[in-house]
Amino acid sequence: QVQLVESGGGLVQPGGSLRLSCAASGTIFSRNPMGWYRQAPGKERELVAAITTSGGTTSYTDSVKGRFTISRDNAQNTVYLQMNSLKPEDTAVYYCNAQFPAARGPWGQGTQVTVSS
Repeated sequence: QVQLVESGGGLVQPGGSLRLSCAASGTIFSRNPMGWYRQAPGKERELVAAITTSGGTTSYTDSVKGRFTISRDNAQNTVYLQMNSLKPEDTAVYYCNAQFPAARGPWGQGTQVTVSS
């Protein structure tokens, strides 16, 4: 059974930082590039960061480049998202999953990130 459990969200002031974690069970993690996604109220879910299976290559959507860093620990089946210089527009529920649709498992519950003063 594939499970994805996200954690680390919370309420933070603009300019603050958070580190999200995603624990993955099953084969989805070890065999696939992984991504962090977010969904803001009234908007579609979007991919914000991705990392290759080895962790050697990362990519980011333009709005988070230079502020977010994705990483993974293959020994722990965990993917991380370090978020710095947070902005109110980063407010969303954050999810992790495989980068490519054919490899994705069921979505987890996500973790809420709220950036507000």
